[in-house]
Amino acid sequence: MCLMGYNAAIRRKVLLTMAKTQLDEFVANDLEKQKGVSIPVRAGLLERLFVRKTACTNLHPNAEDEFTMPSVGPSYRIISEYETKFREAMRFDKPPIEEPLMVEKLRPHGYLLLNGHHRWAAAMRCQIKRVPIKIINCATESDIKTILEKSQHDKRVAIDLDEVIFRDPDYKCLEKKAFTFPLSLRFKQRIRLGIPALFYYLVKNGYDIWVYAADFYSIDDIQKFFKAYSVHVDGIITGVGKLEQNNSESEKRMKELINNKYQMTLHIDNDSILETHNNTKEFEDYTIEASEEEWSKKAIAIVEEIERRAGKK
Repeated sequence: MCLMGYNAAIRRKVLLTMAKTQLDEFVANDLEKQKGVSIPVRAGLLERLFVRKTACTNLHPNAEDEFTMPSVGPSYRIISEYETKFREAMRFDKPPIEEPLMVEKLRPHGYLLLNGHHRWAAAMRCQIKRVPIKIINCATESDIKTILEKSQHDKRVAIDLDEVIFRDPDYKCLEKKAFTFPLSLRFKQRIRLGIPALFYYLVKNGYDIWVYAADFYSIDDIQKFFKAYSVHVDGIITGVGKLEQNNSESEKRMKELINNKYQMTLHIDNDSILETHNNTKEFEDYTIEASEEEWSKKAIAIVEEIERRAGKK
């Protein structure tokens, strides 16, 4: 490598190191400023309804995300890739960021980043003034405690929202669409045929129903979604993939609260129902062998069998 090329490479390395240091310092300072000052608050329907834009400086890194954890920290490779992508888009006068960053509203001001830390960091480095955001309301630890304190049951059902309940509008076996504007703007998905009947049976037989989603949804919207189908759900936890990845202390406490409350859990999947018992650690797997038209009927029959066996013990 010639001297000029060598010096250029060294300069790029120094600039990258400086950028890393500046970002680390900015994140650390922002976390310190927010500590003991900012708290998550519920956002209203109109705030959650549409994607909006806000200044990058209005967004605050999440202390419970691996992005801010000293033992993990941000991936500068990912940030650099986003930065290259954003600069290329701006060069052709295109919007640099199309997918909104998922955030939670904060008091006294600003938003807490839930998903999109690396894109936010890249936007900051590209000096992008405003980025698209989608505001949601998440379940908090206090929400979980309240649900569990009100419940009179020691058994529950855990079911995946995206994988088991939601279906695309062109799917062959769907419940009739039950909601209109403005909820129709939030949800393009439809509900699988037989879900209301299954949930009705479970509630009638003393089960609490907990739905989980890897993606981020606002719990208020999910509650309204199910209510439109005359379906009751007890617990709603979204962004599960991100929570499991972070494995924060708050997430650990929420899992412990739930596990301590219920002696038995039915994990309902597309192809099976897994029965687990917290006290004995025993489990049994039941296969759902049925067509889509008969799926809920078969699932109910399996739960009936589980109930019958439990009654004989």
